[in-house]
Amino acid sequence: MFSLSRLTPVSLGFSVLLTAGFACAAPANLPETVVYGDVDEEADNPRVKEVSTATRTATPVRYVPQAIDALKTSNVLNYGINDLGKALSGLPNVSSGADTRFDSLRIRGFDASNDFYLDGVRDDSQYVRDLHNIERIEVLKGPAAVLYGRGSQGGIVNRISKAPEAGRRSTLEAQGGSEDLRSLYADLSADPTDTISLRLNMGNQDSNSFRNGVSSHRQLFAPSMSWQLAPELNWLVQYEYSRFDRTPDRGIPGVGGRPADVKRGTTYGDDRDFIDDKTQSLRSRLTYELGDNWQLRQTTSLFKLDSDFDNTYLTGFNASTQRVTRQRWQQDLRTRNLFNNLEAEGTVDTFGFEHRLLTGVEIGSQRRDPKLYSAGQAVPALDLYNPDRSQSHRGAMALSSNNHSEVESRGLYVQDQLRINDQWQLLAGLRYDEFEVATTNKLRNLKEERDNHGLSPRAGIVWTPLQHHSFYASWSKTFSPVGGGLIGITPGASGNGNELDPEQTRQKEIGVKSDWLDERLSTTLAVYELELYNRRTRDPNDPTLTILTGLQRSRGIELTVTGQLVGNWYVRGGIGLQDASIVKDNNGLEGNRVSNVAKRNGSLFITWKPELGWYAETGVILVGERFADNQNTTVLPGYGAWDALAGYRHKDWDVRAALNNITDRTYYSSATSAGQIQLGEPRNLVVSASYSF
Repeated sequence: MFSLSRLTPVSLGFSVLLTAGFACAAPANLPETVVYGDVDEEADNPRVKEVSTATRTATPVRYVPQAIDALKTSNVLNYGINDLGKALSGLPNVSSGADTRFDSLRIRGFDASNDFYLDGVRDDSQYVRDLHNIERIEVLKGPAAVLYGRGSQGGIVNRISKAPEAGRRSTLEAQGGSEDLRSLYADLSADPTDTISLRLNMGNQDSNSFRNGVSSHRQLFAPSMSWQLAPELNWLVQYEYSRFDRTPDRGIPGVGGRPADVKRGTTYGDDRDFIDDKTQSLRSRLTYELGDNWQLRQTTSLFKLDSDFDNTYLTGFNASTQRVTRQRWQQDLRTRNLFNNLEAEGTVDTFGFEHRLLTGVEIGSQRRDPKLYSAGQAVPALDLYNPDRSQSHRGAMALSSNNHSEVESRGLYVQDQLRINDQWQLLAGLRYDEFEVATTNKLRNLKEERDNHGLSPRAGIVWTPLQHHSFYASWSKTFSPVGGGLIGITPGASGNGNELDPEQTRQKEIGVKSDWLDERLSTTLAVYELELYNRRTRDPNDPTLTILTGLQRSRGIELTVTGQLVGNWYVRGGIGLQDASIVKDNNGLEGNRVSNVAKRNGSLFITWKPELGWYAETGVILVGERFADNQNTTVLPGYGAWDALAGYRHKDWDVRAALNNITDRTYYSSATSAGQIQLGEPRNLVVSASYSF
């Protein structure tokens, strides 16, 4: 029997390139039915003309009746940024809630920690993702269950991976900088035949930190192959091995309603602490052209995560003793996701109307095995200002939980993009999902199961009264079943928590999307209301029970701009204003603002980049004040971070230097609680050099 765990990263990678196995994706030269990204012909332009995440079809941004932001990863990798939270922090109404453990975002005030996708396939395991094999990131704002299934209350984050391209050049890049940052990456391409294109992304990165005793090490190996098996048949297969071994950093505690006034480098962990994530992903897409108007796509994705950690982390601050309280946990986590998707896309004309139809079936199987150990005795608390990290817990660790969870999911969806005439377009979609979760508590020999199903509708309209300006309105709905987030339920849990129906989220949005300056510059203005209208809350008549009567609401407005201003000048940025609050609740949170969500945020970057010679970029990221917790006890002050980059390129060479946080502003990037607040990086320098051949 095939076992992914028995293969080494290198042997599995090359076996993927040399043998046939799973079926997969679209070639770079497909017509407008390409699903996950067109070839980027304007590498210097931050503007993305077509997106695939919003409709699972290659659709011009202006004709998508929903806000979507697209970010090319090259724009952030040049600054040494290699994680999602930092990369997306300047997008309007998107905020990071990440800690050292795994990626976490809030989109329009709602948690999106389990709404990550890779090339349109669910990627909801708990780990920190590497961006070096990613071409761009698309953030679809608002419910997206009509195409992607459960979750997606505030939106989804879809990473578009780097795929083989015929005739593409290879690149070597070295990077170094502050805190002993050093990395070497290769992006290699080859065309062995007229029908086969290969690509290999691989590299290594090491770094220390401005935080005492914190360091990290990354590895990446990602081969891929595009094979035109016949004029109408293409196969894209991709493998990725990624490892991120690092020292956990749980930040600093809140004191007196604000982040503790301690030195930036002050940490409260233990010298033995570590987190080691190892991921493997094998993805395949087979694309078959059924004549001129229809396309059939079959996708298979297999993902595996092995994650181990030993973590001494903060739980709070004791004002009477002036000491930071801590706990110690160890975890061995194994996850496995297997998804199969079959889609048909094509166009038909009826009564003079053009329909672009999409129908698909998705079948998923997920497994999660967390084994958790806790300290058998108290972990020594540390002085707030002068922590002695040698005061460690040296006792035995006790097995706290050992669960095995299984999820089986099935989804069927249909979508119609209807073009009535040059001015009017309609979008309608519907998805039906069945979701089954079962968890076994191995310590207590208890097993519990739960089945759910849901319908997710979507409707939108686009009106283009002027050639370059489109007004739109949309309505969408999604569902979040019990056990569909972290995968798993709690067998024998008190009350009725495992028996609840799914939570429901709905969004109403209107906006206008415009192209300016001979279609070189694009803007989107969106106004929305997003509600989780049956939020889980305590029963006021019986606190042991949970009922679905809570309400969480976010209302906001967003403006984004990307593209070419004039000549060699480019711009990217936007601003978001939102009010995200818990409107109805029986847990003492009614009226509170949602944690990690600022009322205003945004960014603006201006770039001057001739084809050759000197170039430069400067920009600022602005984030308003937020609360570290839903209880609203601790405030994270607002901040502005100013960055700049300068470089020189000539023929095959490109050398650049980036200076982050030029004013050396002390700021706080995110928080997981009032006891764990993450600090933003101080002023730092990143120097890069790349060679193309």
